[in-house]
Parts: sequence; structure tokens; C-alpha cells
Amino acid sequence: MSDWVRACAVDDIEPEDVIRFDHGGRTFAVYRSPDNEFYATDGNCTHEETHLAEGFVIDEVIVCPKHNGRFDYRTGRALGAPVLDDLDVYPVRIEDGSVYVDIG
Repeated sequence: MSDWVRACAVDDIEPEDVIRFDHGGRTFAVYRSPDNEFYATDGNCTHEETHLAEGFVIDEVIVCPKHNGRFDYRTGRALGAPVLDDLDVYPVRIEDGSVYVDIG
């Protein structure tokens, strides 16, 4: 079941960056890739629950600020220790200059 929620404006995220998005008691991270595609994952690192929006983006990788765990934000795949569990990813669409995330 789809539950599309507006996360932010397209212009709120620079290319190769991430922002935090909270909704309904849950937290997410929304990314803009170097080629201007948008992605969304769970907001917290699967290792120690640090919010990923406090980390930094290198190409298509988000680096957790706490222990440098890395994930491919396009797929959620954990890229090695200390992170072992993948992130959940969520569909994203762009409509009228806004980024919408399907949190359903």
C-alpha cells in the first residue's frame, strides 16, 4: 500500500548531499545523487542508530558519522564493517518541484 508523503523541495538538497526527513514517529534520509536522482532510506545507521543525515555523501555512498559505516543509498546495501545490516529503501518521486517518499 502506497503512502506518498512530501519530504522536501527539490532545491532543499544539493547534488551529492543528504537531508533528514521525519514523519509519523519514523525518521528517513533523502539523498540527491551526483546525476540529480533522488533516493530515500531509513534515517538511522543499522550499527548504532546515528542519523545518517549527519554523515556525508561520496558519489552514491552515505558514510555514517559515528564509525564510518558505509551504505549504497540507492540499494540500502551495507558496504562492510562495522555495518552488516542493510538499510530499508523507499520509492521516491518528484512532482511540482517537491520530493515525495512512499513510506508505506
